[in-house]
Amino acid sequence: MQDRYVETVLGRIRVRVDGSGPAMLFWPSLLMDGTLWSAQAAHFADRFRVILVDPPGHGGSAPLTGPFTFEQCADVILAIVDDLGVDRIHLIGNSWGGMIGGTFAARYPDRLGIAVLMNATASPAGRRQRFEYGVLVGAARLLGGIRGPLTGPVRDAFLGPTAKREKPEVVARVNELARTVDITSGRHAVTSVVPHRPDQRALFGSIRTPVLVVAGAEDPTFGVAETEEMADSIPGARFVVLEQSAHLAALESPQEVNALIDDFLADQGDAED
Repeated sequence: MQDRYVETVLGRIRVRVDGSGPAMLFWPSLLMDGTLWSAQAAHFADRFRVILVDPPGHGGSAPLTGPFTFEQCADVILAIVDDLGVDRIHLIGNSWGGMIGGTFAARYPDRLGIAVLMNATASPAGRRQRFEYGVLVGAARLLGGIRGPLTGPVRDAFLGPTAKREKPEVVARVNELARTVDITSGRHAVTSVVPHRPDQRALFGSIRTPVLVVAGAEDPTFGVAETEEMADSIPGARFVVLEQSAHLAALESPQEVNALIDDFLADQGDAED
């Protein structure tokens, strides 16, 4: 894959680009970088122009200097698309990526083919989630990063019993990516995506492009009911539950996720558009 850097409203963003054909852009969860989608990139690069985003403050992108809005994140996607000279993308997002994928779909419908929004929500954070993530961020600042005793809570927020029991390589990858997050950038990102997260249900009611919403039956962060509520807010959205996945379905169940995307593209007649 080739690295490319794009100047955006949230700083310099690194994207990894491979393949040719219709453009397919991937945005990951908090604390993850674009390599979350490595299995998807390998699967789709022979038919699509695959674009893996290191989101603001993560991976090879510039550090965050403050909190952000979801509208700014959608504008980051627009800047990437314009920089690459792409008229329209298929957008696949996980958690944070799923939330702002919905924002992009609502704000820029003419630039979107299909959207696959995974392990995400359209609802504001509840009191318990705001408290738990506040404690995590505070502890990470004291420790200088996500390490030591914090690896357990992060792992528990992202992975379910199946991955913990049967997929040590997934556990190791989550631990590795979380450890690399710049603590200041991580704090700004978590603050923006958790306690300051907007209620987007009304906005998502304006989406008119085809959307597939995917929940993980083992997701400890956004349960099936919350993600289904997100799907219900999007006119015509399709809703699917992956039974042995938690919060990082693309990493935990890559073959199932690839098949879901392929099938949804084919059903919408967008496989070659």
